[in-house]
Amino acid sequence: MKVAVFSAKKYDREGFSQWADSSLQFTYIDSRLSSDSAKLAAGSHAVCVFVNDDLNAAVLQQLSEMGIEMVALRCAGFNNVDLDAAKALGIRVARVPAYSPEAVAEHTIGLMLCLNRKLHKAYNRVRDDNFALDGLLGFNLFGKTVGLIGTGRIGLATARILHGFGCRLLCHDIVQNPLIQELGGRYVPLAELYAQSNIISLHCPLTPDTKHLINHYSIGSMQDGVMLINTSRGALIDSKAVIAGLKQRKIGYLGLDVYEQEADLFFENLSEQVIDDEVFKRLLTFPNVLITGHQAFFTREALQEICQITSDNLLAFASNTATGNELAN
Repeated sequence: MKVAVFSAKKYDREGFSQWADSSLQFTYIDSRLSSDSAKLAAGSHAVCVFVNDDLNAAVLQQLSEMGIEMVALRCAGFNNVDLDAAKALGIRVARVPAYSPEAVAEHTIGLMLCLNRKLHKAYNRVRDDNFALDGLLGFNLFGKTVGLIGTGRIGLATARILHGFGCRLLCHDIVQNPLIQELGGRYVPLAELYAQSNIISLHCPLTPDTKHLINHYSIGSMQDGVMLINTSRGALIDSKAVIAGLKQRKIGYLGLDVYEQEADLFFENLSEQVIDDEVFKRLLTFPNVLITGHQAFFTREALQEICQITSDNLLAFASNTATGNELAN
């Protein structure tokens, strides 16, 4: 089966190379999947895509007309796919529901620790032979209240680490996870979570109901100086509202691994270009903001799982069997 892999990077090529044989033949395409690049999938039976590839109804129609019968997501999120259109066109969609929750959870904690103890600033100071501690004051995580919005696999992995730090856990999810409660976590309404949490971390999927979950109103309900962390999906946060919250000192720390308009920025080297995104550039001006470029998933273990499960999904499609990872069929 021929598979067109969009948004392909060196690590994707290396990861999928062990699966390339007579059953799966991968063609690697550097560009993101869009209405302009969809034609590059001609001659393939399936496309393999990542978080910023666009699979709206028009793109899916193009793929269907070329004979594409499957979309293999090499990620857990699927907000970039019009599932209704895929189902209507008879295109099967499968994802990687869990590759390494611990990878994202550990990056989440890393953002918390780096922002709190200002490790990035300390590193640069020491390299300049500046060993003064002024401006580097942090706080103990022990005893702090952390609000987790979303308690699926990644939220649970994050909760386990925070439990080890001695944090009090407040959680919110439409489905309560009994393993969270075993850690001492308590499910509360969002209003209570916002009001009582010293740190708020987002681990929920992006849906119409959760888009801009963090907005002017919710930020206004939070404690002064709250730490806000997002390693889930960028559009959970209204970036302009967050900028206002930073300016008003309502948000004391902001850690982002995702950004609402990241599709035109992340995963590329833009160091020799002028970035036109004024909102993103404004975020970078704040000394209490730390942004990483959607790398929370990026560990050896996670990449191995992603490549293996994605390949298994493709092979299952080729043999007309189910994997349990299907979103539309």
